[in-house]
Amino acid sequence: MIAKAASFFNDMAYGTGFTLSLLFQAALYSRGALRRRREILAQLFMAILGSMPLIIITALFTGMIIALQTGLELARYGQEEAIGYVVPTTMARGMGPVFTAIAVTGLIGSTIAAEIGTMKVSEEIDALEVMSINPVYFLVMPRVVALAVALPVLTIYTDFIGTLGGAFVANGKFGVAFSTYFDNAEDILKLKDIYGGLIKAFCFGLLISGVACSQGIRAQQGAEGVGRATLRTVVISFLFILIFEYILTWVIYQ
Repeated sequence: MIAKAASFFNDMAYGTGFTLSLLFQAALYSRGALRRRREILAQLFMAILGSMPLIIITALFTGMIIALQTGLELARYGQEEAIGYVVPTTMARGMGPVFTAIAVTGLIGSTIAAEIGTMKVSEEIDALEVMSINPVYFLVMPRVVALAVALPVLTIYTDFIGTLGGAFVANGKFGVAFSTYFDNAEDILKLKDIYGGLIKAFCFGLLISGVACSQGIRAQQGAEGVGRATLRTVVISFLFILIFEYILTWVIYQ
């Protein structure tokens, strides 16, 4: 049992160090991003357009659920109009970045891990190294840059659609006028709430891309290894999204 625990923590430490090293190298190679702009734009469009349908549905119902749950309690005290305070701040500060990151992890993060993992087990990455092409520059950097840009963009859409969904519930279920709802949202939202959520989204983009590329590059044992890399990408990303959500909220708003 002790040996297994030691092996687990050793693997975890190695994986963490490898992922951080990968992100650091990608940051250094980002100086040459213009030369890889086509690949970056392709990854960016895949991340944004590929995630948009799920983002719209997730954001809409997240805002509606927040409005319904809070509205039921606020209605007991005759404070239904306060829904306009709760939904926008909740979306901008936490729910928007988190749900966006979770959606992107399931759709794009797993795709990146599967793509790079397939290239690894088929020895395509080894072929790049033989041709003196750095895999981090060629494969990792475009995906890291693309997700670091895509997450804040998608988060803006999530915040807007979630706030709009909350407005429909506030008006249809609790009789709050749209003008009152959006006036309250304008009063309560501060610039710090908006840029704080975008900072979180940027960090989540780095996290998802780093984990996905790291797991893909370390994939072994054929198709089974690619499947494990994809599964680990989703599980590890979900776990660290929640951990970093707490840490970043404490740092930004405390």
